[in-house]
Amino acid sequence: MSENLNSNNIESDQFNINNEDSDYKDLITKLKEIKSKISLLEKTIFK
Repeated sequence: MSENLNSNNIESDQFNINNEDSDYKDLITKLKEIKSKISLLEKTIFK
């Protein structure tokens, strides 16, 4: 029975790690989008 619990905990931990990785990738993507928009705004303002 405890083996089953350990297995479930490992799977849950792995799922959490995958979610965190996905969250970081999403954050990096959003930051890149913000960076490009800021760059475009700067070009527009300083023309």
